[in-house]
Amino acid sequence: MPKERLSMRKIREILRLKYELGRSNREIARSCDIGSSTVSDYLKRARMTGLTWPLSDDQSDSFLERALFPPPTPPGSVCLIPDFAEIHAELQKRRGITLNLLWQEYKELHPDGYQYSWFCHNYRHWSGRLDVTMRHDHRAGEKLFVDYAGQTVGIVDRLSGEIRKAQIFVAVLGASNYTYAEATMSQQIEDWIGSHVRAFSFFGGVPEVIVPDNLKSGVTKTCRYEPDLNPTYHDLACHYQTVVVPARVRKPRDKAKAEAGVLLVERWILARLRKHTFFSLAELNREVQRLLQDLNNKAFKKLPGSRKSRFEELDRPALKALPVSAYELAYWKKATVHLDYHIEVEGHYYSVPHVLVKKQLDIRYSKNTVECFHGNKRVASHVRNEQRGGHTTVKEHMPVKHQKYMEWTPERFKRWATKIGPETLCLTETLLVQRAHPQQAYRSLLGILSLGKSYGDARLEAACQRALYINSLSYRSVASILKSGLDHKPLPEAIGDKKPVEHSNIRGPVYYSSSIH
Repeated sequence: MPKERLSMRKIREILRLKYELGRSNREIARSCDIGSSTVSDYLKRARMTGLTWPLSDDQSDSFLERALFPPPTPPGSVCLIPDFAEIHAELQKRRGITLNLLWQEYKELHPDGYQYSWFCHNYRHWSGRLDVTMRHDHRAGEKLFVDYAGQTVGIVDRLSGEIRKAQIFVAVLGASNYTYAEATMSQQIEDWIGSHVRAFSFFGGVPEVIVPDNLKSGVTKTCRYEPDLNPTYHDLACHYQTVVVPARVRKPRDKAKAEAGVLLVERWILARLRKHTFFSLAELNREVQRLLQDLNNKAFKKLPGSRKSRFEELDRPALKALPVSAYELAYWKKATVHLDYHIEVEGHYYSVPHVLVKKQLDIRYSKNTVECFHGNKRVASHVRNEQRGGHTTVKEHMPVKHQKYMEWTPERFKRWATKIGPETLCLTETLLVQRAHPQQAYRSLLGILSLGKSYGDARLEAACQRALYINSLSYRSVASILKSGLDHKPLPEAIGDKKPVEHSNIRGPVYYSSSIH
């Protein structure tokens, strides 16, 4: 329908100038003081209705009105007006459905129905009046748009009165506009991933594509063509068998659904909560979920049904099934394998095959497991252990003959310690026998013995004596003694009064008191 209905006199003038005088559309527009698109529209209507020039005397203004602007045909008549809302929904259901196919199906039911050009023109005119959020022809189950609202909601601490700002996560399905929202205490990776997991559970399935804005929690490096995804976010996508395609920078159409969804949540949920006071995140989320239900059940103004009904019709049948178990948050880091063939995760050491010494590995660690990858192949897996300074070693990771694969051996550490002094050797032997495997002591011994380069062998010997006395045999302890100068101070008791460490493989400092050794 044209933006404005012209008078019959002006319409007749358009037809005269075109078919009698052969003027161009632009010339006709200037002559009649109207837009070129309006001229094109009226000429198209004339062609579709079969009008010829000159008009006969019996073709009155009322006849011309009915021919150019036919009223909607009532149900049951021969030339039925297509149901454009149903056509719009069909276009969203699956790949391969086109206007041409839908027109052919329409013509099969109504052979005397409207022609293809009229069908397309009027559908596009109808869809152009829809809200921007509903206008895009996203396929069912194809895309989930995610973002955070710009507004936050305050949560008051009952004891201190401190107000913390809760973030509002929003997820919108492309075809149905079905919306999920929740409050979290931050936009950090833990909350970002947790919100996705809960959103998938809310929808009861997984979309083909997730479209986030360029949020740091999801995208570590913004690039128009190849965004660098956060490895944990990529891990989530792999678990749910979906793909993350971030919105391009400065391309607002890529994230129009998310922005429109955020606007709706701000208007229909956050605006209604503006006078509420919340004392916990759970309390806030209860209200958000209650108002979210109202938003999804609210009837559309220009389409039949609601977000909820269109979700049931379009998106729910097309979503992929959820995996058996929900995603468990996992972190990723890179680590170089030390010469004791262990890598460090949160202060604990885990073994990997000894042939990977000095290689860089990708480490994936969650609450329960630690996995090590080399060249995208998993080379080791351990149960998570949070004991700081402890070791988790798999016997198969150790070499059959350690000296074949590594230049460091217990004997070499002992020879190095002997050059420094008997107290240093005693500490070295003690560390080697205290561990389930001597190799677990290599990292500490390398650090301790290397302190002689910075402080001198004499000071290191005194520091090792004090460390043995207080029974604190670690690199941190020896380094702290040297840094604070405690190695210069005498021990509280005579060293001879201290009970020596007893072990069959430890000779002790007395053994080295003879000049023979």
